[in-house]
Amino acid sequence: MEDAVSRSSVESSSTNDDYVVVNGEPKLKITGDINDLNDEVSQSSKKMTSTLTPSSSIGADPQSPLSSVDNVFPTSQSTGAIGEEPGSGDCKGRSMSLPGSRDDGYTTFNGVTYLGCALVNAPRSEVEIYRNMSILNEQSKQAIPIELYIPRTSEGNVRLVDPGTDTDIACYKIHRILFCARGPADSEEKMCFAFTCSHGDTPDSAIFQCHVFRCELQEAVAKILYSFATSFRRLPKTSVRSASSISEAEVTAIFSVNLEFKEDDGKGSYSTCPKDKNIFKFRCDYDKKIVISVTQTGNKELRIERCFGLLLSPGRNVKDGDMHLIEMNSMGYSSDGRTYSISGNWDISEDCFKVLNSETPKDTRVFLTVAVDLVICGIQEPVRFGIETKAKIFPHSERFWYFTKKPHQEQFFVKLKLTETDSPDVVQYEVVEVHSQTQIDRQKAGLSLQGLKHNRRMSEGLQSPQDAEEESDGDEPLLSGSGVVSKEVTDDNLLEAWHDVLVKWHQNLSQRPKPVQQLAKKGIPEALRGEVWQLLAGCHDNSELMEAYRILITKDSPTESVIQRDINRTFPAHAFFKQSGGLGQDSLYRISKAYSVYDEEIGYVQGLSFLAAALLLHMPEEQAFSVLVKICFDYELRDLFKQGFEVLHLKFYQLERLMQDLMGDLYEHFMEMGLEIHMFASQWFLTLFTAKFPLFLVFHILDLFLCEGKDIIFNVAIALLKMSRKDLLALDFEGILKYFRVHMPKKYRTEEAARELMATAVAAKVTSKKLKKYEKEYITMKEQEMQQEDPIERMERENKRLLEDNMRLEQENDDLAHELVDSKLTLKSELDEVQDQNKEMKTDLTKCRKLLKDTQEEKHRLEVENQQVKEMCRKELERLESENSRNTVIVTDYKQICTQLSERLEKQQTAHREELSRIKTLVKSCETCSKMFDAEGKLNLPEPKTDPEKMNPKIVDLQQQIRELELQLAQTKLALVESECKTQDLTHSLNAAVTEIQASKNTWFTKTLNSIKEVANTHTAKKDPKD
Repeated sequence: MEDAVSRSSVESSSTNDDYVVVNGEPKLKITGDINDLNDEVSQSSKKMTSTLTPSSSIGADPQSPLSSVDNVFPTSQSTGAIGEEPGSGDCKGRSMSLPGSRDDGYTTFNGVTYLGCALVNAPRSEVEIYRNMSILNEQSKQAIPIELYIPRTSEGNVRLVDPGTDTDIACYKIHRILFCARGPADSEEKMCFAFTCSHGDTPDSAIFQCHVFRCELQEAVAKILYSFATSFRRLPKTSVRSASSISEAEVTAIFSVNLEFKEDDGKGSYSTCPKDKNIFKFRCDYDKKIVISVTQTGNKELRIERCFGLLLSPGRNVKDGDMHLIEMNSMGYSSDGRTYSISGNWDISEDCFKVLNSETPKDTRVFLTVAVDLVICGIQEPVRFGIETKAKIFPHSERFWYFTKKPHQEQFFVKLKLTETDSPDVVQYEVVEVHSQTQIDRQKAGLSLQGLKHNRRMSEGLQSPQDAEEESDGDEPLLSGSGVVSKEVTDDNLLEAWHDVLVKWHQNLSQRPKPVQQLAKKGIPEALRGEVWQLLAGCHDNSELMEAYRILITKDSPTESVIQRDINRTFPAHAFFKQSGGLGQDSLYRISKAYSVYDEEIGYVQGLSFLAAALLLHMPEEQAFSVLVKICFDYELRDLFKQGFEVLHLKFYQLERLMQDLMGDLYEHFMEMGLEIHMFASQWFLTLFTAKFPLFLVFHILDLFLCEGKDIIFNVAIALLKMSRKDLLALDFEGILKYFRVHMPKKYRTEEAARELMATAVAAKVTSKKLKKYEKEYITMKEQEMQQEDPIERMERENKRLLEDNMRLEQENDDLAHELVDSKLTLKSELDEVQDQNKEMKTDLTKCRKLLKDTQEEKHRLEVENQQVKEMCRKELERLESENSRNTVIVTDYKQICTQLSERLEKQQTAHREELSRIKTLVKSCETCSKMFDAEGKLNLPEPKTDPEKMNPKIVDLQQQIRELELQLAQTKLALVESECKTQDLTHSLNAAVTEIQASKNTWFTKTLNSIKEVANTHTAKKDPKD
């Protein structure tokens, strides 16, 4: 936040110009029309001329307002009116603000008073310059009378000269003046004018000052602005001649080229790829289309005949031979005949585009170059427009929610040279050179590729920008974010003390431990700052704010362009925020945007980004946002921006009274110089010293601010003034401002100096009682001023404030109207999608109902079949149970029979063995018969020779019976063996059946049958009583 009085550059809507450091061609913006100024000058000059006395009488009095009629401002509307040679008279009087002439190429204005200057961040904003003009005109206690010298050409200097000593007070190059404005005719500033001037050679070091003046005649204001305008319009004679000779041979055609990419949306069409801060967002494995629109914006009209080729290549600074031709779909002019559109398909499967179809790592981007060759009528060869841009490739399933879809725009300047042709009626041009606006900006900023290559060898041995800045003691201000903060702590006792405090603190977050205040005065260790700051702010693990942050970053903010502009100038000396589009700037952009949406009353204010950047260096985004909200609301930082900065002016008064009480000599010196508190202290209060001072000091100040509260700002301010008191007493007005801007921040680049400053701040005698006393004085003073003020003036000022509020509300109303229209369009689109989905869902519902009906019918059929199966199973179960019972009886009977047969067989075998033993005994007792048996007891009979005739028939019959008995015995034994085998088989079968029956009782089928049986029995039992 560089502006001493500005609340926010959101109100700087009168200009869309970016910040520039003007070192080359003159550039100036003046409120109003130059012709209106000329007419006003003519009328006022005629009026004044009619009241002039003859030159003889004027010359008799050296104190007369006019010493010569020649000093009257010319009334001609020609641009050379001011350049006419002046008369011989000079004017030194100060009673009138009239122009005079000098022989050294200047137009002189007497009776001009210099009111002071203020730092601004929007040098081309009417609102901001009017605000500074009003404040300086109202609050300036001591103005400086000067003579104003305005050069007649654009190569001179604007000089502020002391009329008493005729010495230069200040000098400003005319080409560094960016904006001139006069006070509104119906306000107290109607006799004032102001201009903004740039200081610095690079965009990072650029500083813009608003210088305010007051004339004693209202008519002189228009003449002064007219002089400024004329000096810018007039070039030196040599420049005019060279420019005219060049213009005869060369012309410049200007083309505006828009580039956008589209991805296949899976519905047969293509949707525009989103873009975030000039970085396109692609997704892998989607077919893409390139669309280029070319519109001629210059005065030289040339018609495009056709597109010769559409080319694409990864990378930047790509050679023409390395570009890859892609297939074109269409080309031609739009319906209005002004825009020529070319579209082409981009085949992502080609190897040359592999890098553009591969997911990029986190925090990295890829460059790509798109070129189009156009055949233009009247130009011999095709003209190539090459656009370099950046892209980030995301996974195939990535979804984008809150990025813009505006096309990438580039402006090209084609310098053409007229060539000779055979036919005098045919005009033919030759291309001299083609430059894009990006290349021109790089050249102006000293960032062209040729300059980089040329200076590469010289820069190898140079230090980093931060180191170089720290060692520099020149007139360039210290960049924000300078300085290195070490995380090492040499005092072990300090670490132990913080460890004990944090352990105790985490046990009871609602109560802050007593040692915290003394430890914070020594400085919180860098490694612990993130955690301690959250605890001090009372937002440790604040899930509500963190969840709100995740929602806020998805919403749009009306100040996004202002935020983006300020982000590039926040902590440029720190590596984390140095890279444009890097992780640091992205995080800072999201936090600033989220807060502007969160705090609708204040919105985004300049200086907020510096405080957010300091927090981001110690904690993630969500926690940094939570602490920022606590600082703005709980520590009342946002109150400084409310109600026309009333609270901020109160702080200025309190600091002024502290200076008066504690440093009277320095206070008197500032009063003598006409230096007011807001000229140097506004940045201290609005940014908490984060904008210009080294980081080590910034972090220590934030330690005390979060621990002690908002009044610590006064302690630090008094300490800064005390330690610089001798230096400030020896400087004049400009020197003091330069000291505050340049030398004071550099004074505390070392840790020793910063620690000494903080020790002085802690010891400063600034009490809340004293501040309350000053606050009462300020309120009483304001009430007295309001009582003494003319009611008409008060009403006019109130009316002016209400008009400003009305304009702001109208702007907000317009924004809301645009947002409403966009919302309606979005809702209409979403409604169409929902209706399509509704139709699809109705179709699906009909199908589902039909399917449900079929399913119910199938269910009913299955239930009938289930009943039938249950009945069949019940019957089968009953049959199996009866059969099982019958088999059990059979098995039992079979066992009984087998047992009886076994007992009978055993008895027969025993009787047979006994009979056989008895017979053997009888046989052995007979000598004759014993010979018939061998030693083993086997019968050994010789084959008897029987004579059938001699054999007794009875013996034959007995032998026959014996044989039959033996045969029966053998058959009986065989039957016995077979019965034993069958018995054994039946026994095995019985065991297997018993095992199977036992296993079947434990199966689900058996259990189901048992349950069915029980239900059937129960049902039968219930029916029996009724029967």
